[in-house]
Amino acid sequence: MTLPKFSQIKQHICQQIEVGAWPQHSKVPSENELAGQFSVSRMTARRALQELTEQGLLVRSQGAGTFVATFKSQSSLLEIKNIAEEISERGHQHSSVLHQLKTINVDAEMAILLNVKQDTQVFYSEILHFENDQAIQLEQRFVNSVLVPEYNQQDFSVITPHEYLSMVAPLTEATHEVEAILASAELAIQFGIKAPTACLQVKRRTWSSQGVVSFAILTSPGDKYRLGSHLVF
Repeated sequence: MTLPKFSQIKQHICQQIEVGAWPQHSKVPSENELAGQFSVSRMTARRALQELTEQGLLVRSQGAGTFVATFKSQSSLLEIKNIAEEISERGHQHSSVLHQLKTINVDAEMAILLNVKQDTQVFYSEILHFENDQAIQLEQRFVNSVLVPEYNQQDFSVITPHEYLSMVAPLTEATHEVEAILASAELAIQFGIKAPTACLQVKRRTWSSQGVVSFAILTSPGDKYRLGSHLVF
């Protein structure tokens, strides 16, 4: 199956970064240059650059161009808490439902985020967290299987991924990307809300002393979450 043109451009950029042809801070081709190289419209090239920017792989500077982002760890500006402890501290009951726990082959974009080679097998988990009986957070997490080889053998009904990772690969640093999104129909069903309701999504990369441990996407209904901790009902 042929990839859409914008996906081909994204794949090309990711491959150049992965093999070291475009190191950190390198300027990448402009929208016009990519449009000419791939025989597409400027809008298609712009979409590819924008999506990679949103994922944190590129940085765009108006008037200067687009550059390969820094992939070294950065100090976290947000407090990282175990969601089960947050809920317990409020006197409420935490529970969770495991939707997926499997091994997958990463694509070029995720390979960069986890600092592994493309098609490396990593672990993927998807867990819906509840406060009392209300769904409060969907946690989608990609985990470096080299640094955490027994991740897929854990019972996440009795321990959260954050708690487990903190024990076996203690967190040293992290980066966050926070944005507001509209709930898809699927998300709305899981949270028991109407679509399209505003949700808050946090994308978090975490490091241990050995390297990148995980990349997590944490999504919550907008009225149930704030930076740093969940809101009390």
